[in-house]
Amino acid sequence: MIALLTLALAAAVAHAAPVADVHAQAEQERKPLLDTLRDLVQIESGSKDIEGLSQIADRIAGQLTQLGGAVEVLQPSDVYRLDDTPEKVGPAVQAVFKGTGSMKIMLIAHMDTVYLKGMLKDQPLRVDADKAYGLGIADDKQGIATIIHTVALLQKLNFREYGELTVLINGDEEISSPGWRSTITRVAAEQDAVFSFEGGGTDGTLRLATSGIGSAYLAVKGKASHAGARPEDGVNALYELSHQLLQMKDLSRPEQGLKLNWTVAKAGTNRNVIPAEATAQADARALKVADFDGIETALQDKIKTRLLPDSKVEVKFELRRPPLEANDASRRVAAHGKTIYQELGMSLNVAEKATGGGTDAAFAGLKAKGAVVEGMGLSSYGAHSNDAEYVKIDTIVPRLYLATRLIMDLSTGKLK
Repeated sequence: MIALLTLALAAAVAHAAPVADVHAQAEQERKPLLDTLRDLVQIESGSKDIEGLSQIADRIAGQLTQLGGAVEVLQPSDVYRLDDTPEKVGPAVQAVFKGTGSMKIMLIAHMDTVYLKGMLKDQPLRVDADKAYGLGIADDKQGIATIIHTVALLQKLNFREYGELTVLINGDEEISSPGWRSTITRVAAEQDAVFSFEGGGTDGTLRLATSGIGSAYLAVKGKASHAGARPEDGVNALYELSHQLLQMKDLSRPEQGLKLNWTVAKAGTNRNVIPAEATAQADARALKVADFDGIETALQDKIKTRLLPDSKVEVKFELRRPPLEANDASRRVAAHGKTIYQELGMSLNVAEKATGGGTDAAFAGLKAKGAVVEGMGLSSYGAHSNDAEYVKIDTIVPRLYLATRLIMDLSTGKLK
């Protein structure tokens, strides 16, 4: 009995030792991660700012090269043209770290932001108590920094039991990833697990499902005429647009995660001219691709009924981002993540149902054979705001610990 207890105690100590090492090293990476985050925030990198994106790509590539990765700054060659895709799309950074094992694991984030060049001066990086503020800090420069320092942490632990660790940072996520969606899908299909480092929200929730995102574009052509002298000679495109929007207002099915909301409308050129053209755009969200097919069919059916017979009405629908659906592999990884957080005396929230947001994890999930987990980044708030975007500094160590332990346990077969 004493011998059995001794063996059990030895096994427990053997298990605790590397955990303690991981946590201690994560603590040491806290300050370097904040330094990296400061440097990234100081580079403006809006989705259409090719110069800024190239600069931040070189910065990321340099740091990944120092860590020993085979690094490339890639230029897009397979661009999926959407309605708002710019002529030039930003680069991506890919780094591959070779290990001694067989598991392939991919870490993704994005370096582009929604902000225009020149806005950084109004919100430079600043630290206020346990929050670090800055443009793009939450979405998604914290994700890049967390990935870089997860890789650094693994190296300092001398852990190389993965087969390949692939890092992919793209520069067009905020405009629906037209240049890098196919690359994300292709590379993710070869992986045993994909971790996406968008922020985990204020409570650090891991997300196993994200909403698909679509857009609808409505165009009406009428006929111009004098609004005072001869309005009857015109065909009021604004009237027809209003009619169409009203008859399309009930296509949402919120209980099914299906949402269609008209958000932008334009009509007319002058107060005294009957408008000859009018347009509108809608944002669509769905949990299944089939739901988007249903919306498109319904839209085409609706425009057959017109208020003004002489008007011409067209509608176009585009799928900007597919939904990510939870799978069994993702559930297993998330459940293991919960046990890892318990080692820190913390609880980890996991969401299996999408709440409306869409990310690049969905492109990774299209052909993935293993787990795809979103929200691996720091707890954060205020994405896309001009002056309130921040990350929670006290989540740096737990998130580094979580990412590192998941990679280690996947690589060594402790998590299957």
